[in-house]
Amino acid sequence: MNYYKQNDFKNLKMKITVGIPAFNEEKNIADIITKLKKIADTIIVCNDGSTDSTSEIAQNLGVIVINHPKNLGYGAGIKSIFNKSKEIGSEVLVTFDGDGQHRLEDVKKVVEPIEKNEADIVIGSRFLDDAEKKIPRYRKLGIKIITNVTNSTLKEKITDSQSGFRAYSKNVISKLNISDFGMGVSTEILIKSSSMGFNIMEVPIIIRYGDETSTHNSVSHGTSVLFSTIKYTSIERPLAFYGIPSVIFLIIGSIFSYSAIQYYVEIGRLNPNLALIGASAFLIGIVFFITAILLFSLVSVVREGKN
Repeated sequence: MNYYKQNDFKNLKMKITVGIPAFNEEKNIADIITKLKKIADTIIVCNDGSTDSTSEIAQNLGVIVINHPKNLGYGAGIKSIFNKSKEIGSEVLVTFDGDGQHRLEDVKKVVEPIEKNEADIVIGSRFLDDAEKKIPRYRKLGIKIITNVTNSTLKEKITDSQSGFRAYSKNVISKLNISDFGMGVSTEILIKSSSMGFNIMEVPIIIRYGDETSTHNSVSHGTSVLFSTIKYTSIERPLAFYGIPSVIFLIIGSIFSYSAIQYYVEIGRLNPNLALIGASAFLIGIVFFITAILLFSLVSVVREGKN
């Protein structure tokens, strides 16, 4: 394993702010903060309603601590960190998980492209080079599925939409408005940033999986991200999201309706099953079509207003 050298960071001109969303991370937080202090100019810990000593440990180490009165979710922690970074005028923000899986030497990798104006957001990807081999299979499958869905709305295709190890430029920090309080925030940030024209790139990182200490439940994480991805995809591309199902249901409705009419002409009585399926499918198709048009019009008006 390659260990970081403090001197490696001296050629970075930007002042680095590291934000750590934390929930019940008393076992890891002291070690992480102590190491980060060697390379970061500012450290922000968002204590998301922890029931252990996470907040007290962070405060004793002299970093900025944001305390949520209760557990609001990973996205809420990221939002609070963004708000605080904007308030203090951070030049570059690196989000760093509080479970001890990220390596300090990778901080430079995500910061450098922003300092060189090569990107606005840099993602530390677990799917570049040989790092993918270290990812547990169940995680790998879920991440790839969600990433493929997310890529359907992005201008720049990526390999790891769910990596929490990222760097954000000052421009992104000041303009991005986060609304998702759950694990879907990673997807929300990418979809909104791509829509706003921010340049997104990836660099390879290595994650330490070993003994898992994450407090995130895999099932709830996956479900939250899935619903978030669906929500933001439907907003970003309403014509495709609702229009395609509309056409499919209208075709199905037409086929069954035609079959019901043909049955009535030949037999002399109505087939309730064919008629019900045809009418239902046709109605659903119309609803999807109207939704596509209305949402597309609404999104267009909102975007024009922002411009």
